[in-house]
Amino acid sequence: MKVLGLDNVAELRFLNFIFVFWGVNRAIKMNIDINHEGSYFTNFYVGFGASVIGVALTILGLMIYVQFIDPSFIIVLENSSLWGKSLSLSMVVFALAIEGIASSVMCSFTLMQYYKNYKSPDIIA
Repeated sequence: MKVLGLDNVAELRFLNFIFVFWGVNRAIKMNIDINHEGSYFTNFYVGFGASVIGVALTILGLMIYVQFIDPSFIIVLENSSLWGKSLSLSMVVFALAIEGIASSVMCSFTLMQYYKNYKSPDIIA
């Protein structure tokens, strides 16, 4: 986003939810189709686990970016309407972890409402 000059547009951060939703959907669908897994809770945990791994990698990427590439990015976060003032990297990491886990649960639960009745042709009920 920085290369395109869009690093100050806070609304673009909401695109993360679309990426999380797509990733969780893909993980659940692949688990059903490839592993022939029809269990609600197993598929829920697969979706949740995939999105938590994505959140962890995002947080790791942010930490590396702020510490080694652009330490002034914290100021960009402070100036957005989403965060507040006087931020530290640990506060941002904690907030992203909570937000990411919450969106992981919501996406996994929402998608499992669809997939609870979905049966792969290979799964014998």
